[in-house]
Amino acid sequence: MVVKKSTIRAWSRLGQRGSVFAIAMPEIAKENPKVKLLTADLALLSGMDRYIAACPDQFLNVGIAEQNMVGIAAGLAMEGYTVFATTYASFIAVRSLEHVRQHLAHMRCNVKLIGSSAGVVAAKSGVSHWATEDLAFMRALPGMTVLSAADSLAAIKMVQYAASTDTPVYIRLSGGLNCPIVYEEDFEFEAGKIIRLRQGEDVAVLSTGLMAAESLEAAKLLEEKGIQAAVYDVHTVKPLDQEMLRRIFEGYRLIVTVEEHNIVGGMGSAVAEYKATFGRAPRQVFLGFPDAFGRAGNQRYIWEQVGLTAPQIAERIARELDSRDE
Repeated sequence: MVVKKSTIRAWSRLGQRGSVFAIAMPEIAKENPKVKLLTADLALLSGMDRYIAACPDQFLNVGIAEQNMVGIAAGLAMEGYTVFATTYASFIAVRSLEHVRQHLAHMRCNVKLIGSSAGVVAAKSGVSHWATEDLAFMRALPGMTVLSAADSLAAIKMVQYAASTDTPVYIRLSGGLNCPIVYEEDFEFEAGKIIRLRQGEDVAVLSTGLMAAESLEAAKLLEEKGIQAAVYDVHTVKPLDQEMLRRIFEGYRLIVTVEEHNIVGGMGSAVAEYKATFGRAPRQVFLGFPDAFGRAGNQRYIWEQVGLTAPQIAERIARELDSRDE
């Protein structure tokens, strides 16, 4: 697949879900006839028309039956297929959690779960369609690789990687149409390896998913105040890049984790768990959803309620640095 600036812009307009199912998956399925794509009645919303036209025998719509979909996916994997199964992240990670645990994690089945509309991109649909706990649930499952895409190109890279493995993978897609671009040119994706997006000496900002773009914007605002913030994309929540984290812990007195997820059990918690094994480690600030359910609205309105917009992130970091210096 040729990656150019023009294609990156086009994929951004399609969003993460459209880029994965209309661009990446048809190529993956053509290269490997053992690939199967399952959906729980989200073919139209996910932009699967191109895939279905190109690979009709490698597609199955199970209907609005998410738990059954996981069981069917496991059965196909046991017959030697590489299976991608997708629906809303809230339904894969919450409604189907027992089935994911028993059939995929415990049985080590070759199934790749793609949770779309993660975070609060479903916005006005309300809490039933939000997924602000999925990282916590999925990373608690033994043997599950957990990936969180910063933009559309990253999402494509993740499904390409997942197709090359034979173990369970959860891919979190949160970017809707006109998804912000984080990676402006082709890059090498390696699962389990944090990517530094911006250098800085004063504070390390560890972001995941759509918060990578917000954190980069926050870093620009901080620069206007004379604060140099390094920004990292923690695209792999499990397994964590312990080597890079160790260097970050040694190089900064303050780290900030930013995620469109509950601060309990998400990427920030994963970082803190590893940091707790060090005798001396920097202070950590957790930015994300508080341990409470919020009100519905559009995505940016919801972010504003919990302090996840770029100006709010910048303000919080500046405040934390000021209090540290007092």
